[in-house]
Amino acid sequence: LSSLDSAFALGDHDTPRGVSEPTQATRSGSPESLVQFDTLGFQGRAFVGRGPGAADISEYTDEPALEPIRSYAGVASAAALEERARLAVDDLERAGGFGRERLLVATPSGTGWVEPSSIASFEFLAGGDSATVAIQYSYLPSWMAHIVDHTRARDAGRVLFDEVYSRVSALPEQDRPELYVFGESLGSFGAEAAFSGESDLANRVDGALFVGPPSFNTLYRDLVVRRDEGSPEIEPIYRQGRTIRFLSQPGQVPPGDAEWGDSRVLYMGHPSDPITWWSPDLLFQRPDWLEEPRGGAVPAAMRWIPLVPFWQVSADMSLGFSSPPGHGHNYTGDHVDGWAQVLGSDGFDTERLAELRRLIDEEHGAHNFS
Repeated sequence: LSSLDSAFALGDHDTPRGVSEPTQATRSGSPESLVQFDTLGFQGRAFVGRGPGAADISEYTDEPALEPIRSYAGVASAAALEERARLAVDDLERAGGFGRERLLVATPSGTGWVEPSSIASFEFLAGGDSATVAIQYSYLPSWMAHIVDHTRARDAGRVLFDEVYSRVSALPEQDRPELYVFGESLGSFGAEAAFSGESDLANRVDGALFVGPPSFNTLYRDLVVRRDEGSPEIEPIYRQGRTIRFLSQPGQVPPGDAEWGDSRVLYMGHPSDPITWWSPDLLFQRPDWLEEPRGGAVPAAMRWIPLVPFWQVSADMSLGFSSPPGHGHNYTGDHVDGWAQVLGSDGFDTERLAELRRLIDEEHGAHNFS
């Protein structure tokens, strides 16, 4: 693992094309920042050097907008995970993040990559009155981190959220920002690891968006297994959807019979996403999703034969990242619908959300993976 880290760390010194050191005080790596730009890593520099500004958001909303705050610390910013989280949150506080209406704690996947279309969607829907904080925990690509050391994601998610939550809890109640959590793919594993279950989520966050969860996500699998009787595996209902809901088709309303409470947690997963449905259990155990009506883009001809579905889904994993948006493991643009559900965005009707989705698709394209 140490050798792999050393090898992949070499590419972390590069800076993405078109990205330069930010000049806005609202970004880590700026002259006012506590974190030096050259310590952020390749993906960290992309995170602070890109994204919509106040003018972009105002043009979309036709309202005055704030400059979104983005705070980040890379592996080179501080050696120990706890020190890295503290540094990122210190820089978040320096930039005024705890004074924003909405505060987002994001857990990257793999190399430190924070899914760009999700963060941009959050910032647009928040009118720029937002702050996002993240830390890098690995140099390894997500697929490799999945296999050899996904516990780093879990530890990073817990440490960063606990650091943010302790600062928010110390504020007077009327001055606290709304607190949200995000993770995609391996990042969803790390992000949900900070919570013990539904009640913990409802008590500590205003909302969460978990996208493309791998099959080994502890909380996700527990919720699916314990879903309400009669609800399908690809879009389960848990306790009537009072806090946690699942969405397989963006643009639809996630199913649930109960009133969705003040804390809204949403899992988004494509029925054709091999990252979510791959499991060693497929070797000899028939999954529910092959017994139920097929989800979108899953061939009706797919049948259960011992060993075969395991190798079919394993082969799909190599292609899931290159699917067009809305299929496989590509969720570019889907985050608009996800965040609209979690934030309960009043004033953003179907037409306005479709416009935002077009903006996001044009900006981030079909291939934004770690």
